[in-house]
Amino acid sequence: MAAFNVVRMRVKPGMEQAFIDAHRAMRPDLKGFVDGWIVKTGERSYCIMAQWRDFQSIVDARPKMIGMLDSFRHMLEDLGGDLGLTDPISGESVLQLQLSRPKPKARAKSKAKPAKGKSKPKAKAKPKTRSRAKKRR
Repeated sequence: MAAFNVVRMRVKPGMEQAFIDAHRAMRPDLKGFVDGWIVKTGERSYCIMAQWRDFQSIVDARPKMIGMLDSFRHMLEDLGGDLGLTDPISGESVLQLQLSRPKPKARAKSKAKPAKGKSKPKAKAKPKTRSRAKKRR
């Protein structure tokens, strides 16, 4: 089952672009990592969110993630309240939320149309020049 981790942090004044650039340059080899995002949540406040194949992948990647944190730790400010520089949480997904979308209307069956550019031009109908009365003569 998919798992996620979220780490909240605050960047020191004047270090925001360096923080973003440091993450943009990272190419870590984290087995089980699916996707990740950095979200700006306020003035100098960010959350790093990551999706993983399963919770064990997060556990196995923690030493490498700590190493990554060490590379930009000097850019972070203490969050206060005995939290330190980061406020991490992680866990397994229990439900994937999806937008409810209206079901598409069933279409009437129609003849398959040839691919665009592949069809032959339709012949124009010949105009009727004589009325029935004239044809009988």
